[in-house]
Amino acid sequence: MQKVRYELDPHNRLIIDRSGNKSDLTKFRKILDGRFKLDRNNELSYHIKAPLSRRETIPHQVKLRGTWSLTDNHDLRLTLDKQGRETFGDQLTLQGEILDAGRSSLLFALTTKTKDNTQSTYILDFKGSWRADENNRLSFHVKREEGRHDILTFNGVWEMGKNHQVIYRYEKAGLIRKKSKTHTLTFKGHWDIKDKGRISYALARGTDSVFEFKTSAGVFKEGYIKYELGIGLAGRKEPIKKTVTLFGRWSIKKDVGLVFEAEYEDGRTRAIVFGADAKLTDRDTVSFRLKNDKERKDIGADLELSHKILKGDGQAFLKALRSKQESAIYAGAGWRW
Repeated sequence: MQKVRYELDPHNRLIIDRSGNKSDLTKFRKILDGRFKLDRNNELSYHIKAPLSRRETIPHQVKLRGTWSLTDNHDLRLTLDKQGRETFGDQLTLQGEILDAGRSSLLFALTTKTKDNTQSTYILDFKGSWRADENNRLSFHVKREEGRHDILTFNGVWEMGKNHQVIYRYEKAGLIRKKSKTHTLTFKGHWDIKDKGRISYALARGTDSVFEFKTSAGVFKEGYIKYELGIGLAGRKEPIKKTVTLFGRWSIKKDVGLVFEAEYEDGRTRAIVFGADAKLTDRDTVSFRLKNDKERKDIGADLELSHKILKGDGQAFLKALRSKQESAIYAGAGWRW
């Protein structure tokens, strides 16, 4: 079986090396001008631009099958499969910049040059979904055939922006100028709370892209919701502590439930909906035991709200609660008074 080794030069051009084979073919090692492309299953191929001589038996397109991963320097690495050929365990590292994190995509920019030293940049558009791993790190699940996926793990600390967005920053030197630059990925979505010990950040409806972060018990107050969590990074013994604080306002809405509204970028507001068992206290407040708004599962959190902030439908709910005297009533979907 013929040994073939694939490499990349510093300008993201494919090198094919057959110099280690034991066949009768002439020794061959060549840099090929071309560009990488992805198919719908994120399989990589290299499309060769420069014409080759007839005795250089290389196709115009080289398909490269393997497993995707993310390097510590935030470059993309393809570890090539050995099936069908004998290799030296090749890994191709595409050096570039992560341009954007879409709802179900990751855009990666590559810079290359031709043999006449003309530089150009092009983009690989990876399809998949965004998730959080067991250590609360961000990850991108690259779509592969037959429902499989490869995982790109971002081994850095994410943060929360002033408009409640999830933001990830990393530094790396440029491929050409070698000057360090900070790259920022802003994930547009909204927060939700459905389970005990977990807070979620969903990027879009109709996709599988959601960060589900494992947390300690939440703190629920009149003007905010706060969770503490840890981000476990490779190479560190202890997780990095992170606080997620959502600022907003509470209300009760008929046929909906207990609602917490937080403001995001451009002034848009998104609501987190809860069910709750409510009871009057002797402090002129209402005590709520919070639940998942659909399954009515306890999420392990309590909230006290003063009577004065329960306006509109909240006043009708308060009147109904007073009529029950010592007993509690449920605030949630399907509630009537």
